[in-house]
Amino acid sequence: MNFDQQLQRYARLILEVGLNVQPGDKIALDVSEEMIPLVRILAKEAYKLGVLHVKMTFSDDEISLSRYQDGPEEALSYFPLFEVKAMTEAFDDGYHRLSLYAPNPELLKNVDPQKISLDQRTRAAAMKPVMDYVTQNRIKWCVACVPSKAWATAVFPELPVEEAVSTLWQSVFDAVRLNEEDPVQAWREHDQRLKKYQRLLDEASFKKLLFSGPGTELEVELVEGHAWIGGSSDSPRGESFMANIPTEEIFTMPHAYKVNGRVQSTMPLSTQGRLIEDFWFEFKDGQVVNFDAAKGKEILEDMLKIDDGASRLGEVALVSDDTPISQAGILYKNTLFDENASCHLALGSAYGENLPGSAELSDEEKKEAGMNDSLIHVDFMVGGPKLQVTGVKKDGSEIPVLIDGNWAL
Repeated sequence: MNFDQQLQRYARLILEVGLNVQPGDKIALDVSEEMIPLVRILAKEAYKLGVLHVKMTFSDDEISLSRYQDGPEEALSYFPLFEVKAMTEAFDDGYHRLSLYAPNPELLKNVDPQKISLDQRTRAAAMKPVMDYVTQNRIKWCVACVPSKAWATAVFPELPVEEAVSTLWQSVFDAVRLNEEDPVQAWREHDQRLKKYQRLLDEASFKKLLFSGPGTELEVELVEGHAWIGGSSDSPRGESFMANIPTEEIFTMPHAYKVNGRVQSTMPLSTQGRLIEDFWFEFKDGQVVNFDAAKGKEILEDMLKIDDGASRLGEVALVSDDTPISQAGILYKNTLFDENASCHLALGSAYGENLPGSAELSDEEKKEAGMNDSLIHVDFMVGGPKLQVTGVKKDGSEIPVLIDGNWAL
């Protein structure tokens, strides 16, 4: 099978499994220059499936970088609110969101962290109405990645550029199960496996989880009435969709005010166009009270100051160490892939689907329930073959959930 055929299979997978497009759907698509070959195939396949319109929003790394390097400081405090209005109106009009990323893990490595932090706060505050559609699953949405030269050379620095890109493409194809005879059917079966663990965790109804591993002794209490989510989610119309391609996680909502202990990262974190390495957090009553990093501490410091919720957890996710992505042994330097090779936690906003009925709660009621709210949602990896996770029930009894990184349920 040649590369163009693989691209077509990838496009169909994103459309049929990721967005589960139906005749009459409309797609809002984020796109950059290096995605054009895939995007052209994707649009063609989308129209074949009965999509009415593919709306593209273009971005470019060099233009984004020049804004930091050459623009006035006021540019970082400005966000065009007409774009927010346009996006929310599009969602209200039945558009669904497809976010394709061709990441550059260290695009902003030479940019002043204060500038990055200012821009992030500005953008996050302006985009909150848009993100509410995503975090509450009011639309179908999907995130998928496209190898870029910058990403490929960051992952495979020892290879010539073109070979690195080719190798990364093959890694992506393997991770999303395109090597299966029928990738769509393979994903349906994978979804059912994730749903099995989702049901087991829901039935267990744990009060809290205990994480133990090198540098990690952490107690994470879960919100009362929490729901675990794995694999596909459902839109308000009852249509399933896969928010992440790939995905290997089952996740739920930690109590924002009841997390205590220390947790050590097991992989670098790529955020704001920079890498943070070998970092840890100490929590007390849900809040980060101490932290450090071998590289990028100043990025964490700025991130934790964005708002009160930025220093509290909004997600706890379990990922078995024997997944295809984990077993590939590749550090992708990209959260979408690395988080599906490792158990992870997220600082910032929680997902409403993890607390049934949360859409009907007031902001104060959500806070009282322990649901975190923030302008950010940043995943960081804590899993691996030495991680033990234990579930504690309301009666105090303990049940192994993960032993040496793999499922024990």
